[in-house]
Amino acid sequence: MPSYRITASVGLLRPGTSAPDVLPEAVAAARALATVEAFDVGVVRGQARVTVRFEVDHDTAARRVGRAVLERLDDLAEIADGQLVRRYGNRWYPPRKPGHRD
Repeated sequence: MPSYRITASVGLLRPGTSAPDVLPEAVAAARALATVEAFDVGVVRGQARVTVRFEVDHDTAARRVGRAVLERLDDLAEIADGQLVRRYGNRWYPPRKPGHRD
């Protein structure tokens, strides 16, 4: 099953959001639709970046998961640089465009 990764930079938290809740909420959004493999919060160029890695059957389902995670993060904080990538071998690339046949 293909592995995907959604990342987003997280800025100011929305009122009522606690920093320790952001990552678990993003993971829960992914877990509702996919098998979550790993998750992390890191600091890239001085800004928090959430990463959720997951498995689904195809690119269309991965886009759905990615949107769900980004929408949940956007409910909690200002976000930027949302990016979905698919693992091919040991590298990560954007998923194929909708309608592409494998």
